[in-house]
Amino acid sequence: MKELGMAGNEAEHLLEAAIVRVGAWNGQIRYRPVSGGISNTNFRIEVAGASHDFFVKIPGRGTEMFIDRKAARAASRQAEMIGVGPKTFDYLDHEGIEIAEFVADRRPSTHADFVDPAVRAETVRLYRLFHQAPRLPLTKTVFDMIDEHDDQVRQLGGFLPEDHDWLTWQYRQARAALEAAGLDLVPCFNDPMPGNFLLGADKSIMLIDFEYASNNDRLYDLAIWAGEHFFSEEVEREIIEEYFGRYDMSAHARFIVHKALADIKWSTWAMVQNRISTLDFDFYKYGIWKHMRARSIIHDPRWPLFLKAL
Repeated sequence: MKELGMAGNEAEHLLEAAIVRVGAWNGQIRYRPVSGGISNTNFRIEVAGASHDFFVKIPGRGTEMFIDRKAARAASRQAEMIGVGPKTFDYLDHEGIEIAEFVADRRPSTHADFVDPAVRAETVRLYRLFHQAPRLPLTKTVFDMIDEHDDQVRQLGGFLPEDHDWLTWQYRQARAALEAAGLDLVPCFNDPMPGNFLLGADKSIMLIDFEYASNNDRLYDLAIWAGEHFFSEEVEREIIEEYFGRYDMSAHARFIVHKALADIKWSTWAMVQNRISTLDFDFYKYGIWKHMRARSIIHDPRWPLFLKAL
């Protein structure tokens, strides 16, 4: 733990400058970094006399290009109200700095945790709760995200793969098929990195980090979770059955199409981050891998059948 005045890097200087403006924190303040994020810098804050510690997120450079902080704050408040997210505080909302209760009795999950069917079932339950809540103030579909990142990476002179035009054509074909079938817009989490699921000893889960939350297609939210955790098609069928109460082949086709679109979205996002981020993370490698997996889904001989089944 460091005390105020001991900042050793830019992120810590930004943190100290911010937290001294929190009038509710009158006791001695100490802090230390929290690892795991790839967009922002995060800290655990200890305030003398407080009943719990606090989590503070300092926005990463350039993240305003694709994160609406007011919308993210609204999503985190809604998650708190319906019981799927931690308690939040509005001390520095006007500066776009997120503050929440530090959940000390839970740990960030790992990919290995989701091998457990009970953990997957609990996650599906939370997704269903979040999806059933009132609409969020921001509607941003995967199509909006892909178009936004495509414009950004071009403006920044970022990397585009040799087959970018082919990937774009495939994306547009998928978009046309999905829009013809109709989108099922609900509040979506949109960012299922393992560390965004806090796991309790009883296998209960709490969601954190709502920066990318928006109204989006329901099955996109489930599909991006499945893709992030490398679930087999057998597990995908189980997820669909658990979520809807029955398995449906058309829903599974939409699920798989959304997995490809999610990889196109995050691969392009990574190439934007590769140009602007100051964090110690290999965004280029991450983006190349996402490009490769999108291709693997689209090259599946069943891809045209998935589009027809929507």
